[in-house]
Amino acid sequence: MPSYQIQRGSFRHFLRGFLQDDGARFREVLTEEQIEQTARQQNLSFGTGAGDIFSVPLTLWAFVTQAVSESKSCLAAVARVLAWLTKLGRAVCSAGTGAYCKARAKLTELFLRCLACAAGRQLEDQALDSWRWHGKRVVLVDGSTLSMPDTPANQQAYPQARSQRPGVGFPILRWVALVGLATAAVLDSAFAPYRGKETGETALFRTMLASLRPGDVVLADRYYCSYWLVALVQACGVDVVFRKHQRRHTDFRCGRRLGRNDHIVTWTKPQRPQWMDQETYDAIPETLALREMRKNVTTPGYRAKELVVVTTLRDDQAYATDDILELYHERWHAEIDLRSIKTQMKMEILRCKTPAMVRKEIWAHLLAYNLVRKVMAQAAQEHDITPRQISFAGAMQILNEFRASLLHAAAAELPELTRRILAAIAHHRVGNRPGRCEPRKVKRRPKGYSRLLQSRAKERAQLLRGR
Repeated sequence: MPSYQIQRGSFRHFLRGFLQDDGARFREVLTEEQIEQTARQQNLSFGTGAGDIFSVPLTLWAFVTQAVSESKSCLAAVARVLAWLTKLGRAVCSAGTGAYCKARAKLTELFLRCLACAAGRQLEDQALDSWRWHGKRVVLVDGSTLSMPDTPANQQAYPQARSQRPGVGFPILRWVALVGLATAAVLDSAFAPYRGKETGETALFRTMLASLRPGDVVLADRYYCSYWLVALVQACGVDVVFRKHQRRHTDFRCGRRLGRNDHIVTWTKPQRPQWMDQETYDAIPETLALREMRKNVTTPGYRAKELVVVTTLRDDQAYATDDILELYHERWHAEIDLRSIKTQMKMEILRCKTPAMVRKEIWAHLLAYNLVRKVMAQAAQEHDITPRQISFAGAMQILNEFRASLLHAAAAELPELTRRILAAIAHHRVGNRPGRCEPRKVKRRPKGYSRLLQSRAKERAQLLRGR
């Protein structure tokens, strides 16, 4: 195994771009020492020879800034490295992207995943009590899909939808994330093909149950509200707040009444599903005592007219009905957080051409996202607000514009520079728009080009024959 040789302090410039310096708030979120230790555990060492430019720290910095920057190209990433090295008066690398792409491929997926998850979990752990619900860590669960370049390797790992003709569609990856409600940090993620057995959102969520901790509360929509998930999550010492699945019958005349539209009912264990082994099935209790509550939705424009929530928080004295219903209302943050990653960070369409690099690209984005969220938590604590009140897009744009100043600032200049950046980030608030109602339609029309109905190679051949 290659020996790990890296000078201490080499990751400092990487962290400085996210206000990670001595004396800064949330200083313990992904420290220099933690990154070095993770690299040692992965035996990750390259770029240490004479004439080598792209070391582990420089490659990590370039990859993460590529994820958070407006331009996602490798050319732009190399240009940022060139500009930085020139400013430092060091030997510069080639303007070509070959050396950087080779170095980026050497960063292991596990290394990037460990850093991203560590940053997210440590940030959520350090959240202020005033940011939490009843002092508990609430974990949002939701899923989405991502597309990527149409290469044979990507198509084999993440096939396109069956409804699309060969050569016309793009590979699709299913993605499920655990997100902390207090800070919006991504705690863990799982990926799978869009179609196939055990590739659905609930199957991916089951692979991340170890990321939950006793005392947590899992918050999710009705797609996750099954007997099996409630039982498996409860076995981890974790409570749930789910919207009730539409196929389950609700009758508030039954069960033990706690109040108006609030009762405790008993669910009976169904037959064993194909994906579950007999040992796990036998360990699951025969019945579950769950609390159900209902609220009529009268807000104009809302699609749902009735909301039934299922929870394992059965103590109506400790957890009032209105508190739980209000907590479920916060579930919408999961949609907004995933949208921030996909839209604001432009992760909806990935750029890498192999499945291994696609997954690394996702983890690099999630690492950058969690570090931006860490800065937002710093700004929130400094200005006595919550992280949810700050605009993610605004924070990311400000950090991008101040990146060069942070990298080249003298140590004596950093406190004042940090204060100004946090003040600017805290200034950009999310609009308070209660009861907002918007049509799910777009105004801007697409370009008037015909749709590609067969592979580009066939279309090109037809054009050449027509000449």
